[in-house]
Amino acid sequence: MASIAWWIAGAAALHAVTVTVQPWGKDAAGDAVELYTLKDLNAEVQLTTYGARIVSIRVPDRSGQMSNVVLGSGTLNDYLGGRTPFMGATIGRFANRIAGGEFHLDGKTYEIPKNNAGNTLHGGTIGFDRKVWSAKTIADGVVMTLVSADGDMGFPGNLTVSVTFSLRRQHGAPALFIGYTAKTDRATVVNLTNHTYFNLADDPSTPVFDDIARIDADKYTPVDAKGIPTGTIEPVEGTVFDFREAHPIAKSIPDRGYDQNFVLREHKASVAVAEVSDPVSGRDVQVFTDQPGLQFYVPKFSAPPSSVNSPVRRGTAAFCLETQHFPDSPNQPNFPSTTVLPGTPFHSSTTYVFTVKRK
Repeated sequence: MASIAWWIAGAAALHAVTVTVQPWGKDAAGDAVELYTLKDLNAEVQLTTYGARIVSIRVPDRSGQMSNVVLGSGTLNDYLGGRTPFMGATIGRFANRIAGGEFHLDGKTYEIPKNNAGNTLHGGTIGFDRKVWSAKTIADGVVMTLVSADGDMGFPGNLTVSVTFSLRRQHGAPALFIGYTAKTDRATVVNLTNHTYFNLADDPSTPVFDDIARIDADKYTPVDAKGIPTGTIEPVEGTVFDFREAHPIAKSIPDRGYDQNFVLREHKASVAVAEVSDPVSGRDVQVFTDQPGLQFYVPKFSAPPSSVNSPVRRGTAAFCLETQHFPDSPNQPNFPSTTVLPGTPFHSSTTYVFTVKRK
């Protein structure tokens, strides 16, 4: 009995999460920004209220070495003026693209600022990633909240969004839980995600070409040259988008990399819908979500990184696993609906679980 008591006490200590907060400067409008740190014995997550953003996730490799497995920066200024403002951020009101910056709802036409080749990307010119969120500490994490007023970026309805970040354990492994809630007083459209760039190597400039990826999707949504869905849903079989069997990212990667929405086979919070492993470090990330789509983004740029973990486009040294509804859903009647109504809040969750694969 004594040995069992010792094991229980040890497991409790391992999972005990400390949550601390510190000032982290001010944004361009002079609003104070905070940095939260969630920590247990072998995992650490840092989050900032600027963009409800993941700044770092530190987990061990197969030798026990702790490293940051997401691209980010240690200073707020890099996010304010960086080339990749979406890095690590909560994206909204509408993640991904809206064709022509326009959609129709309840007989009305709404226009959203265009910021991507004549289309709207990630909520418009001033999305949720550029806002300072309010925050409160919970037992194992932090809840960040933002009120988006009726007409913000052209979207209808006063929308209140809360995102819960929680450092947990799943089957003994470190897990970052992200829970989303959105409430509106008027019919609107909502598509929320997190835009973290992952790199599971000990050196964050290491390309991810050799990482082994699996995505449980039999179908995908083809897009045109500007990334707008054609409206069809096609099989992945026989295409470069077939990740049903795990294989290196570089095996069939297109010339411009991956930027594709996958139609997930299952979307239950208890089912791992995607997994990527680094064969050198042994680190592995699994994705659990209740969302119907996963945007797999592997930017293929030639420019080398300018500095370690700085928020700039870093060539092939990153991949994104963005759980969400499909792109341009408000304009695609055969896609799952993204309409949210008064009295019926939107809820979703995604969990990233970090394990180590032994040789």
